[in-house]
Amino acid sequence: MTWVPPSCTLATVEQPLRIAEFDTLFADALIKVERPAPVRARLVLDAAAEPAARDLAERETGCCSFFAFAFDRDAAGRLLMDVSVPEAHIGVLDALVERASGARA
Repeated sequence: MTWVPPSCTLATVEQPLRIAEFDTLFADALIKVERPAPVRARLVLDAAAEPAARDLAERETGCCSFFAFAFDRDAAGRLLMDVSVPEAHIGVLDALVERASGARA
């Protein structure tokens, strides 16, 4: 399954570019992926990636409004990017987690 859902309002020609932005974030800054609940994933990122991660999250919610992003820091100062979706979009979150995990392989 692709993680670009049919409900995404981002222009089709721009979707590969957005996926590439996520791939770059994962490749450059992802430390680990956690899945505390079926509707929530936590991406642990290098703290330096915060501006890029926040910008990407803001733009992503603009076209896929079902995504909810929250940011925090852990005790080590790493950026915690929580990604939540409604139950109807668990498959999209599954695909995002799979893609992020693949970047760590």
